[in-house]
Amino acid sequence: MILYRCCSTIQFPYTEEAPLQGSHPYDVSKTCADLIASSFFTTYQLPVAITRCGNIYGGGDFNFNRLVCGTIRSVVQNKPVVIRSDGKPKRDYIYIQDAVSAYSTLAEKLEELTLSGEAFNFSSGTPLGVLAMTNAILELMDKKDHPVEILNQSSGEIKDQYLSIEKAQRILQWNPHHSLKEGLRETIDWYHSFFGLQ
Repeated sequence: MILYRCCSTIQFPYTEEAPLQGSHPYDVSKTCADLIASSFFTTYQLPVAITRCGNIYGGGDFNFNRLVCGTIRSVVQNKPVVIRSDGKPKRDYIYIQDAVSAYSTLAEKLEELTLSGEAFNFSSGTPLGVLAMTNAILELMDKKDHPVEILNQSSGEIKDQYLSIEKAQRILQWNPHHSLKEGLRETIDWYHSFFGLQ
């Protein structure tokens, strides 16, 4: 989701028209994918559209450096939850099943609504601070007093980044089906099962 880079000319939430100004290799690689997809539509009229999602979470994610699955694993293993930033950066999150429904909805309406070449943002529409997200997970796991270490050591991290989903709502009639609580609950249940706790 880090296609857009925060600068004085960008307003929150990011719309699909916000300039793509990634500067880190990961950001730039995603920008390149967008531009290549767009070029294939422009040059060859290939029926493609561009999707930009918030931070996707859900069962089956084994990159435990990510906030949601990393927090759950730390609790399961009775280790402190470690937050690299100061806990304040706001981020968008989207449950995996909502991301799948977003992709499916766009694919189904691509030809019908003549959407080739267009970009769409998908997220929950409700940004949340990193520490607030951590606390939401801990509360659902009934571990509100679990230790959390805030390192405040991240460098070069964008303070806030979150998306507008107004275009997807208006044109695709798409909305996320899961509340944060529902998505996190299903995710926690998945990892409990994976770690043999159910």
